[in-house]
Amino acid sequence: MSFIGSSRVVIGDEVRPASIRIVEGTIAEISDLPAEVDFGDLVVMPGLVDSHVHVNEPGRTHWEGFATATRAAAAGGTTTIVDMPLNSIPPTVSVDALETKRAAAAGGALTVDVAFWGGLIPGSGDQVVPLVEAGVCGFKSFLVDSGVAEFPPVTPAQLRDALPVMRDLGVPSLIHAEDPARIGSLTGDPSDYGSYLASRPPAAEADAVGVVAGLADETGAILHVLHVSSGEAVDVLARGPLNLTGETCPHYLTFCAEEIEDGATPFKCAPPIRSAEHREALWAGLADGSLRMVVSDHSPAPAEIKHLEDGDFGQAWGGIGSLQLRLPATWTGAADRGLSFPQLSRWLSTEPARLAGLDGRKGEIGVGMDADLVVWDPDAVTEVEGSHLEHRHPITPYEGMRLRGSVVTTILGGITVFDGEDINPGNGRMLRRDD
Repeated sequence: MSFIGSSRVVIGDEVRPASIRIVEGTIAEISDLPAEVDFGDLVVMPGLVDSHVHVNEPGRTHWEGFATATRAAAAGGTTTIVDMPLNSIPPTVSVDALETKRAAAAGGALTVDVAFWGGLIPGSGDQVVPLVEAGVCGFKSFLVDSGVAEFPPVTPAQLRDALPVMRDLGVPSLIHAEDPARIGSLTGDPSDYGSYLASRPPAAEADAVGVVAGLADETGAILHVLHVSSGEAVDVLARGPLNLTGETCPHYLTFCAEEIEDGATPFKCAPPIRSAEHREALWAGLADGSLRMVVSDHSPAPAEIKHLEDGDFGQAWGGIGSLQLRLPATWTGAADRGLSFPQLSRWLSTEPARLAGLDGRKGEIGVGMDADLVVWDPDAVTEVEGSHLEHRHPITPYEGMRLRGSVVTTILGGITVFDGEDINPGNGRMLRRDD
């Protein structure tokens, strides 16, 4: 494939007819010339970049692995994922652990490109510089229990100690921001979603985001708040310094607590899915720039640890598998609110690439950029059947939904890795920040 085009190509903040010439995996020219492969009026956007994906390999590959995760990414129009440092054993908190993870990734057939976050846990501060030199994109930390023993939380003081080093290196610090003092025990019926929701109130998130905002202001480091779920947290971000950013996820933009049935543990995540009022505040935050991006926080798990049979929200793993559905799930809500293709492209591609330091080659359609593209039909319907998704486990809260939009073709470096039916593995590469 060397020259492709459409009447609707998303280039920066505009949508226009264009042809894209691809030479050796790179965009060499954008013109009005006739295309060898003409996609008609299908939308062509930069390949999606998902900067929040839990692959879990090695150690918990039975939850998710590189082969299955990258297949799901390609089927959903995502051409680059950035893997989170926890859930794998060992977690990515040292150069040795990073090399172990890279070896695991090399052992599978990557369908899309993969980069890596490092982790900051108590005692790992001396690994920040070596990990950046080894190519990680930045560092994730928790202010609250992560759910796995291998990745304990840091205190604000421990985080503060590491931030000047990250600032000087120019890499971001990604924070799961909930205040442990505000997190309560689940009381009453463990299958009652309202009880789980009450155990992690909006104040727990907002207070922690306030702490992060203060650290950003004090240190000048780049801080990024993960998976924002509440209007209160959006308000704190809106008032924060310019070096503080935030993201949200499709499940917070799609679902609301009022519609989640008791025992429906596929919906469990942390922070929790909140009321419709919070959902609308998140959409408003995206529209006004208080939130920069929409990422999946893809974290599938086996049925037994999702507690499907007993519906116990207290014991169920808190994670949602949605890597393949990020585009149609987000577009469904965005279209209903009159939002645009350039906004969608910015949230799903440009901003995640910038956060991960991959924006020199990913996240936009432009001369010199990687020829990573997603071609999709915004008027088609994606009917969700978990058993047909490519990630390792079929459990999804989107089961049975009809989402707006469908991926037609995914192109990685000029190579078609998904054609609407078949997946072409083996073309993905492992990336370093600022490659």
